[in-house]
Amino acid sequence: QVQLVESGGGLVQPGASLRLSCAASGFTFSSSAMSWYRQAPGKERELVASITSTGRSTNYADSMKGRFTISRDNAKNTVYLQMNSLKPDDTAVYYCNARVSWSFSIDYWGQGTQVTVSS
Repeated sequence: QVQLVESGGGLVQPGASLRLSCAASGFTFSSSAMSWYRQAPGKERELVASITSTGRSTNYADSMKGRFTISRDNAKNTVYLQMNSLKPDDTAVYYCNARVSWSFSIDYWGQGTQVTVSS
């Protein structure tokens, strides 16, 4: 079955960096676009970044541009989110998403990893 396992979250101070990882299995990772979403308390889940199957193209929410970088290593079935210059408003649970096409496309989600930015 499809599994997405996030790791790398934690408690950091403003201005710090974190690198999140998402290990994928159960589908052809190299053929699937991958995304990171986040959800803060009291807010709706929002798209953070997306990357195409080859990694040739990426997309970011405006508030993350210049600070966050999504990348993937298809040989390791892993997608990453490098987060720099973290702000308290970045505090959220970060989720890995895979859009997988079987007979139709469905979204799979990891369990999430908590990122807390606080002084």
